[in-house]
Amino acid sequence: MSQTTLLTREPVVNKARAITANRLVAHGPNVAAVAETFAALADAWPGRHPVFVSLGRLVPTPELMSWAMPANATVEIPAQTLGHPQTQALMAQLRAAGVGMCLTWFAPDTALPADIDWRFMLMDARRHALPGAAPGLTLAWGLADVAAFGRAVDSGFDGASGWFFLHGNPPAAELSPGHAQLIRLLNLVRSNGEIRDIEAVLKQDVALSYKLLRYINSAGFGLMCEIQSFRHAVSILGYNALNKWLSLLLVSAGRDPGAPAMMQTAIARGRLMEEIGAAYFDAAGRDNLFITGAFSLLHMLLGTSMQAVLDEMNLPAAVTDALLHDQGEFAPFLRLALRCESFDAAPLAQAAAELHLTHEQINRAQLIGLGFADSLQA
Repeated sequence: MSQTTLLTREPVVNKARAITANRLVAHGPNVAAVAETFAALADAWPGRHPVFVSLGRLVPTPELMSWAMPANATVEIPAQTLGHPQTQALMAQLRAAGVGMCLTWFAPDTALPADIDWRFMLMDARRHALPGAAPGLTLAWGLADVAAFGRAVDSGFDGASGWFFLHGNPPAAELSPGHAQLIRLLNLVRSNGEIRDIEAVLKQDVALSYKLLRYINSAGFGLMCEIQSFRHAVSILGYNALNKWLSLLLVSAGRDPGAPAMMQTAIARGRLMEEIGAAYFDAAGRDNLFITGAFSLLHMLLGTSMQAVLDEMNLPAAVTDALLHDQGEFAPFLRLALRCESFDAAPLAQAAAELHLTHEQINRAQLIGLGFADSLQA
């Protein structure tokens, strides 16, 4: 049966702005359809972090129990539904099964059931101040930018859910010498430079060399043997594949406190686009789709303008057109990836229709991208 539920997502971060969980929002016609969708995605489920499962605007009911929930799943219960008999029945079953629960849209006057041990509490910080006593770890929602997050933490919140870290960052500046060197390395690979020249650049930064080999040997590459050196990597993989992994190095080079969350977001976008593009492009095209998504936050990660970064790089026109002008053959895929990051599923559904994609294709690609990005975190 084709999936009628569409997923969108947002990250959950702690006080240090490190991702500690992922939040999936299910936009479906009923709870039974949502449960069916999640069950069909079991093989792609991201397992590194806890996953908050939101039923969107649906009232949580026991039909959700038809899904064999992974151990890292936490089910969200909106405060407005606490008095609903079907929600109460679901909570009793979740508690009996040992499944964690997050109380969402908490307000200071919410009457709480006495027999539920809430692991988390999510509150719209635009509407309510954090009370002196709140159930579980407290998460702010609805934050506009980095400054609002700082105020929320100062007021006592343990973290936040949402995309606030993409807004209110420092203004653009010049590329740092370290970033410039990485771009030089990437350009050498893209132009099939001499291995000895590339190795000479890598030897100047042992940490980058180690990180490159760790990425290449990760589960995402599916190699049958361990790569021991850059020269070995060239002989096994070739320059085109290495271009993708050196791009990951550049994306992960940011030193801003919010860099890990931005890096995870950018890489998840890239892997999603690569997965979706399998029906449209050859291997080289899919690699460039990945780079387009991964570089979509490069200006924020490196603290400069997108134009300044791309001026230093020898990227295909399709990549630069998508990143700078929202044009070209890769642009619809980047728009799709961005719309997966909204609490509103309507724009995502429209983008999917434009590319003739099913909900199942989008949902699976999102989870694959999320799992891949999480797997690269230190």
